[in-house]
Amino acid sequence: MNYQQTIQYLYSQLPLFTRDGASAYKADLTNTIELLKRIDNPQHKFKSVHVGGTNGKGSTSHMLAAILQTAGYKTGLYTSPHLKDFRERIRINGQMISEQTVIDFVEAHTADFDEIKPSFFEMTVALAFDVFAKEQVDIAIVEVGLGGRLDSTNVITPLLSIVTNIGWDHMNILGDTLRLIAGEKAGIIKPSTPVVIGEYQEEIADVFTNKAALEGAQIRFASNVWNTEVGRHNAEDNLNEFLAVQVIPTSDSGLRTSDFRLDLTGSYQLKNIKTVLCAVDELRLLGYNITDEHLTTALGQVKTLTGLHGRWEVLSKNPLTICDTGHNPEGMQEVLQNIAAVKYNKLHFVLGMVNDKDSSKILTILPTKARYYFCRPDIPRGLDAKALWLKAAGFGLDGEAYSSVPEALKAAQKNAEKGDLVFVGGSTFVVAEVV
Repeated sequence: MNYQQTIQYLYSQLPLFTRDGASAYKADLTNTIELLKRIDNPQHKFKSVHVGGTNGKGSTSHMLAAILQTAGYKTGLYTSPHLKDFRERIRINGQMISEQTVIDFVEAHTADFDEIKPSFFEMTVALAFDVFAKEQVDIAIVEVGLGGRLDSTNVITPLLSIVTNIGWDHMNILGDTLRLIAGEKAGIIKPSTPVVIGEYQEEIADVFTNKAALEGAQIRFASNVWNTEVGRHNAEDNLNEFLAVQVIPTSDSGLRTSDFRLDLTGSYQLKNIKTVLCAVDELRLLGYNITDEHLTTALGQVKTLTGLHGRWEVLSKNPLTICDTGHNPEGMQEVLQNIAAVKYNKLHFVLGMVNDKDSSKILTILPTKARYYFCRPDIPRGLDAKALWLKAAGFGLDGEAYSSVPEALKAAQKNAEKGDLVFVGGSTFVVAEVV
C-alpha cells in the first residue's frame, strides 16, 4: 500500500474516536500492552514527560518540546488529534515522521492488528513509541489522548507527570462530576515520580494530593508558584505577533521575575506558561541543562519549532479572521475572553460542534450580539448544522445553517465589513478545515 492507502486502511479497519466516538475508547490497557509486547516494548526504551489535563495540554506539550529541542536534546513529541496530516501526531525535533515510516509499521504489523483489533489510537501510540525507541530520542513529550488512568499512553514510566487543569469534557466517558474526571486524570501520577498540576482548583485539589501521597510522588501546583501578567507592549492588542508575558514568583523562593515573548498569543497561555516553567524546574533538578536563554528563544518560536496550529491563530487580516480549537466550556470561556480583548464592530461567529458533547454548556455562554454561521465539521460525529442552528436559537443566538465549514467561512468573510471580526471554532475538527 502507498501512504494514502495505508492511512485509509487505518481509518477503515480500526475503531476511530473521530468517527465512532465513545465506542472507540477502550476502557482498559489490554490491547495496548499486547500490541507493545509484539514490538518488544518500546515504551521502556526512552525517557518521557507525560502531559494530561482538560485544556492546555497540547500547548504545554508543544512548548516543552520546543524548549528541550532548543536546549539540544533530541526530542520526541506525541500529540492528538491531528489537524491536516496524520503524521502531525508524531514528531522528532519538530519534524513529522516520514510517510514511509507509517507504511512500514502498518505493513509489518497488519497481522497483529487483525488479531488484536486495536483502536486507531492504540495503534498510533504503538507507532509513536516504536519510532521514539528506534530513533533513540533523548526525551519524549507524550500527551494523553483522553482521561489518563486508562489512556493508551499510560504505559510509560515518565520522569515527570503533568496535569494542566480539570474541566467539563468527555463526561460520557470520564464521569459527570469534576471529582470523577480529576480521578481519571490523576491516574497518570506514578510512584516516586514528581507531578506538576497547572491550576489549583480548590474543589478537586485533594484528589491530586491524595493520589500523590499514595504514590509517594512530590506534587506542586504551578499556579501557587507563579503569577503572570500581560506585558506592557501587548496590554491593548493581543493580535500582535507575540504575547508579552511577565512571570512573577509568588514568594521569596529564589526564583526571579522573568519576561517572555510568546508566539502563542492566546491569553490562556498565561496559565500554561506557569505549568511549563514548573516542569522546566523539575527537569533541571533531574539534570537537564535548560538555560534561561533556551527558554526565551524557544517560547518565542514554538509554532516554527513544533508545527503547532489552531491556538488563537490569525488566518486573515482582511477581514480579520481568527480560529481557536477551544471546544469545551472552559476552553470556550478562554476564547471569549480573547474575543473581548479585540476591537471590532461586529462579530461573525462560524460555529460547528460534534454530536456527543453537551452543546448546551457552550451555547449558554456564547454572546447573543453576534451573527452565527452554523456548520457541520466533515467527520461522522459532526453535529448536523440545522440541528445546531435550531438548538442555538433557543439560547438567543441568531444565524443561518451552512452546508460545510468552508461555505460558512466564505459567507462570514463576505458579510464582514471593515472593522468586523470573523471567528471560527467550536471544535478542533472545524479548525482543521480552515488552517
